[in-house]
Amino acid sequence: MSANRRSRLARASSLALCLAVSLPVAGAGTPDAPASRVPASSVPASGAPLTGPQVIQMLDQSIAWYRTLGVQTAVANEPSDLLILYENRQTANQVIALAFEIARADVDILSKQSAAPPLGGAATPSSTLNQLQRKYAEQVAAAESELQTTQRELSQAPPKKKIGLQAKISELQGEIELINDRKTMLDTLSGFASQGDSGGFGVNALKAEIDAMAITMPIGAGTNLASPAVSMPNSPPVPPPANSPAAGVSGPASSRFGLWDLGANAVRYSEKVSIIDGIDTRTQALQTAFAQIRAPLFDKLKALTARGDVLANQADTADNATLNLERSQLDALSNEFKHVSALFVPLSKEGVLLNQYHRNLVNWRNAVQSQYRDALKTLGVRLGALALLLVGVFSAAGLWRRAVLRYVQDSRRRYQLLLLRRIALWCVVVVIIGIAFASQLGSIVTFAGLIAAGVAVAMQSVLISFVGYFFLIGKYGIRVGDRVQIGDVAGEVIELGLVRMYLMELGGQGQPTGRVVAFANSVVFQVSSGLFKHIAGVSFAWHEITVKLPEGVAYASAKEKLMAAVTAALAEYREEIVRQTQEIQKTTESGTGGDAQPTIQLSYSPAGVEAHIRYPVHLKHAAEIDERVSEEVLKVITALTPDSTG
Repeated sequence: MSANRRSRLARASSLALCLAVSLPVAGAGTPDAPASRVPASSVPASGAPLTGPQVIQMLDQSIAWYRTLGVQTAVANEPSDLLILYENRQTANQVIALAFEIARADVDILSKQSAAPPLGGAATPSSTLNQLQRKYAEQVAAAESELQTTQRELSQAPPKKKIGLQAKISELQGEIELINDRKTMLDTLSGFASQGDSGGFGVNALKAEIDAMAITMPIGAGTNLASPAVSMPNSPPVPPPANSPAAGVSGPASSRFGLWDLGANAVRYSEKVSIIDGIDTRTQALQTAFAQIRAPLFDKLKALTARGDVLANQADTADNATLNLERSQLDALSNEFKHVSALFVPLSKEGVLLNQYHRNLVNWRNAVQSQYRDALKTLGVRLGALALLLVGVFSAAGLWRRAVLRYVQDSRRRYQLLLLRRIALWCVVVVIIGIAFASQLGSIVTFAGLIAAGVAVAMQSVLISFVGYFFLIGKYGIRVGDRVQIGDVAGEVIELGLVRMYLMELGGQGQPTGRVVAFANSVVFQVSSGLFKHIAGVSFAWHEITVKLPEGVAYASAKEKLMAAVTAALAEYREEIVRQTQEIQKTTESGTGGDAQPTIQLSYSPAGVEAHIRYPVHLKHAAEIDERVSEEVLKVITALTPDSTG
């Protein structure tokens, strides 16, 4: 190896090592590195292209705006919204496609600027590495050529020279291997250096990120967004939302007549207006951002046009040398004009499309506001009609009450009619309110079912008592004035209501105790506490007394005398007792009501002979009858007792 080649190789190696150390440090210290993603202004300075962070920020804002189409699809539940939604979708697809076109045009400008030679002769890491790569390639070619020449000399050399030539071949092979290793390192460093632009954002990384953002877009918008090197995935079409017209909604919500639906419809229109206003605000913000990017580019184009006009005017009086210089300047102006116009044209299209999008949103908002006013008007009319109908129902109920109080004199009949009025009034009110709030028959049935279930759970005891009322007023039911016995309480019915009955408690002799007892009507369904009632017109009972007969008397004769005494005591009430007995026989289907004759039964015990006397009594005169029977029986027993003094 020659000394000059070794010295050049040493200098190139030291320079490569310096670049390898300096490149990571420079990348880490860059303020606009992609890892930090510091938001930058979207306005390019003096017509210059956007930097990497500015491009990503512009695309992020555009994609966030584009995704408002999903919100529009969700709120587009009227047939009139479909046309506006279709136009907005087409416009949004064009806007997002132009945004990616602007981004890629800006990346192309950045890549060309990074590949252009630096001004003032200042060396960049990328250009230095490229020079070293070319030098290493030349050194490898020279070493391989020298190796081939030495191998040919080895095949023709005498034995004495072959040892030296073999050593030279081994040295050349090691030199080629070392140069290739260094060249590989420079290739890696060159790959990193070529990814950085003047703003510190990698051009290749920026292209990859733009392609990744294009792939994430919906299939309708992202079909033409990805670069040719990136293929879009074949994702299935996104189904429409459940409440959109395309999802099978039978008709607009305004066609339903229920107050609940009308109120919900008005709230829905109000929310839709707010959503449209929010989308319009984001549209205007995006429109302003693109206008700020376009303004300096427009000034740059005007300056380039004026400069070109000046050069064209100077060409009329210039000589050949000056013409050649002006030609080079015109070529540079033309190239710069193409770069600037590649950004300005899609930005101008963005302005037109976003302006049309804004007009569509304004028209949509006006239409929804009109629907909102109509919904409020319809809701007000329905509420007014409901109020008038309820006023009419309560007025009719008031007239019913006045008529009953005026023309019905019977208190029992008046109470029943007023009770029927109350039930009918609230049933009609519930039905009217249910129909007013329900939107269709199914809703009415559901509403009624929910109310019935709630009432059945919350008022179970009341409902049972209400049903028991109709059992109590049946054929064998009770009336006011009837005597009944419930459990251990006996009394006279003084009031029979829908839910409970009231009894005047009666004592042992049928006399009022002064206490009023209340029982729920559900008592008719309770087995433990029986309900006993005297038959209408029947008011007698059987009493029984037991006496001990004296010893040594004729028991048969004594029995006859006791029977005659009891019969005589009951003679005054005999006719009434027979009538009530016959009434019992008429009431029972079998016709067996028993005989109202008193009975005497003798029984023998270790203490002697006892006579059990059982006789009917009228309840109103029960005490008087018991007293008369006791007196007559006492007379017979006294007459049968032997005189102790005799």
